[in-house]
Amino acid sequence: MSPARTSPSLRRRIGETLDVIVARDPSVRSRTEALLHPTVLALLGHRTSNFAYRHGRRLVARLVCTTTKVLTGGIEIHPGAQIGRRFFVDHGSGVVVGETAVIGDDVSLFHQVTLGSFGWWHEQERARQGGRRHPRLGNGVTVGAGATLLGPITVGDDALIGAMSLVLRDVPKGVHVNAPRATIEQLPESPAAVGELPGTATADQVPADRLPALTPTEGPRTDARPSHRNGSERTHES
Repeated sequence: MSPARTSPSLRRRIGETLDVIVARDPSVRSRTEALLHPTVLALLGHRTSNFAYRHGRRLVARLVCTTTKVLTGGIEIHPGAQIGRRFFVDHGSGVVVGETAVIGDDVSLFHQVTLGSFGWWHEQERARQGGRRHPRLGNGVTVGAGATLLGPITVGDDALIGAMSLVLRDVPKGVHVNAPRATIEQLPESPAAVGELPGTATADQVPADRLPALTPTEGPRTDARPSHRNGSERTHES
């Protein structure tokens, strides 16, 4: 009996995955190094769990999914999700893909991306009817770090979803979706002393009748401010 051999189709798929990792992750220099990328383990786990899911072995599918999530550092792809070829997950930590999500070919997800639903309180009826509750991503879509896509929306081919975007509606093909960017503001110069902070006053600027009186046994202090009403003291060394 001849030894079992890997089918040409499977070898081609594995080669495609390794080539995609090398092409899309500049830190990976070779196919051998790509074997250790979390994308490889995530895809292997999902292909296995998806096969079990489609054949009614839901418990096995869940077990494989959970194990893969632990081993990849947090890539959670539901066994029911459909994923195309040349799928890539950069870094991978915190990626969530829901049960009815559909992902096309040549799709890239960065870390902390969520392809989720609006929540069970909204989706119970749709779930009973077997409808899609999660996003559909077309071919060539890229989703940036921290982006959240919710509901049965459709993202067109070659669309780019920017980091931290919250997407709740359909996205046309070939467009960019950007979240609000951080603004840069000039900070005021650091004050030389507490008394120079806006809205504050030094002891010599406060009317004498508003300063707390010293007790006979306390005497004047040159190394501390007067006691506050709550009894605490804030020292200010000269």
